[in-house]
Amino acid sequence: MRNFLLGVLITVVIVLVFRQCSSKQDITVRESSELIEKQLNQVSKLVVTEGHFTEVFNYQDSKAIFGAYYKANKKALVVVNAKVDVRYDLSELKYQVNEDEKTIEILAIPEEEITISPELEYYDIQADYFNPFEAEDYNAIAKAVKAKIKAKIDSSSLKSNAKNRLISELAKFYILTESFGWTLKYQSQPVSSEGDLSDMVLKSRF
Repeated sequence: MRNFLLGVLITVVIVLVFRQCSSKQDITVRESSELIEKQLNQVSKLVVTEGHFTEVFNYQDSKAIFGAYYKANKKALVVVNAKVDVRYDLSELKYQVNEDEKTIEILAIPEEEITISPELEYYDIQADYFNPFEAEDYNAIAKAVKAKIKAKIDSSSLKSNAKNRLISELAKFYILTESFGWTLKYQSQPVSSEGDLSDMVLKSRF
């Protein structure tokens, strides 16, 4: 009888100790999760890469007057200095925290946003009386200028530089999870290093 009671007592103690340890572990995981999310919110900022472009643009327009007998011409030389911002708003980054598996998964990265702010200076404006400069001409020039600057951006290193800065910010997610003993995932794939994360992001289409 004494042995039976002793066995019951030992079992109760073991259960209580197990529950206490399990409770402490749950609290630790929950605290880690809250701290990680707090840190992630601090990482979630606006990543901006700036560039400047200069373009010389020749604008010409002809208007037929009296059929093919006379053409009224107008032209202008436009010097463009444009400031360009390529940005990623990481506050729109989508991620999921799994306390049970101690993982953070990056689900989706926001698309890049490109802002073009051109300053136009007009030189050598020439216009015929029958074909004067009007508001629609300036609108057409502004539209054509933005298209040219956009083509320059695509052929420059500005967008790739912006993506490298983005990856640098995302690497903080890996460092953070690694320091807490958690695992970072990108679109269901575990990330084993900063280089691994860079490769995954560059290969994906976001």
